[in-house]
Amino acid sequence: MKRVLVVDDEPKITQLVRDYLERGGFAVTTASDGTSALALARSERPDLVILDLGLPDKDGLDVTRALRRDSSIPLIVLTARAEESDRLVGLELGADDYVTKPFSPKELVARVRAVLRRAAAYPADDELIRVADVVLDVPRRRVTIAAEAVELTATEFELLTTLARHPGRVFTRAQLLDAVRGVAFESYERAIDAHVKNIRRKIEPDPRRPRYLLTAYGVGYRFAED
Repeated sequence: MKRVLVVDDEPKITQLVRDYLERGGFAVTTASDGTSALALARSERPDLVILDLGLPDKDGLDVTRALRRDSSIPLIVLTARAEESDRLVGLELGADDYVTKPFSPKELVARVRAVLRRAAAYPADDELIRVADVVLDVPRRRVTIAAEAVELTATEFELLTTLARHPGRVFTRAQLLDAVRGVAFESYERAIDAHVKNIRRKIEPDPRRPRYLLTAYGVGYRFAED
């Protein structure tokens, strides 16, 4: 049984999310502040974290940074913040998805399943993707750049794999969103820009002048050819 850590300081929301997740077959642990959330994430090693950005002791973005320093655990952020920039920052810090309050509990459970599917999607074959000095070991979800290992989240890995499988092909943001979400929700194409920015920080020698993950201006993105 997959375990989900739910972090929110509103008891009614925590209970609602817990009820729906448990009905969906998940074990649930809860925390009401960032300090206990980080402690539980380290001690219990949940399979996924649902994190409210508006916490009383630590800003949710700071908790996201701390989680990402320790691991690539799947992460969905909850936010009541209406500003698009807040959502983008969460994604750029490594969140796999976001849900804006108020939200549908059924939709949240569906997104949990989608993110976990991405994290557990190990192909049966031994597919290796090699483009220039980038190597993606798809079954093991490992990426190396010039023989140096790079740590990506499940969503970042899926996005990079989709592009690297077709070097030179231009993908629109909508196509990439469809590839990584796996669930038919309202599109938020700017989320792709946030993930791309995060991937570039990890794989590019100079993220301001990318050599691997290239922008097709006005259209989307493509992976460099050999």
